[in-house]
Amino acid sequence: MQTSELENNASIWIEKGIDFISVFGPKIIGALLIWIIGSWVIKKSLKQTSKVMDKRGYEKSLQKFLINLLSWTFKIVLIITILGVLGIETTSFAAILAAAGLAIGLALQGSLANFAGGVLIMIFKPFKIGDLIEAQGELGVVKEIEIFTTKINTPENKEVIIPNGTLSNGNITNYSTEGILRVNLTIGVGYDEDIKEAKAVLLKVLTDNPQVLSDPAPTVNVSELADSSVNFAVRPWATTADYWSVYFGTLENCKIALDKAGIEIPYPHAVEIHKKA
Repeated sequence: MQTSELENNASIWIEKGIDFISVFGPKIIGALLIWIIGSWVIKKSLKQTSKVMDKRGYEKSLQKFLINLLSWTFKIVLIITILGVLGIETTSFAAILAAAGLAIGLALQGSLANFAGGVLIMIFKPFKIGDLIEAQGELGVVKEIEIFTTKINTPENKEVIIPNGTLSNGNITNYSTEGILRVNLTIGVGYDEDIKEAKAVLLKVLTDNPQVLSDPAPTVNVSELADSSVNFAVRPWATTADYWSVYFGTLENCKIALDKAGIEIPYPHAVEIHKKA
């Protein structure tokens, strides 16, 4: 009697096993095939995407971030697809993901704006590491470009961290793009001086400086007849690296040269008026 009951139970479990295999076997095999093929497709797609990014010169940090983002996105889609093949309801699961994504997006609006700005900066490259830029009221050399922020070093050696969201949406002046800069200086001489001689002295200061470029050629021209001086627009050109050296050196050398030539640089005079008692 016991043997017969065991045989009946065994046959029942065998039938249930056969039913399970017949129902879920194809689904499991299909899910496994989708996982294998999908993983292969994802790997190939990411590899090809990485090659395209390398070809277009994307920053390494941006490449790594985007590849990871694409990898997780593809894997989530693959998992949802496999759950659907196995007969598991995925509508609620997708709704939960969408709601979570919305909540995270609302909570991180500023961070997402900075992220988007970082992506735009790395793709369109308005500047690169080592460039001298002026943005958001700050002037400095780009030290590091990250996904959310950009770091620059000011001439005072201060590190300034600028959010990429505001940086990408504002005006950016890149002093390093062309490789050379014009130095704008104004130097005045007295009205009693010979302006042709003064111009020749100032131009010689520029041409004698090896850091001043010959192409474009430096220029000296009368720019203004001011109240107490004839002002010259002194315009040497220099490489970005030599800009400040040329700027300060030109000021000093012009003063020395004008003094040596006996040409007066006017300065404010105070006039005292005394009334008789």
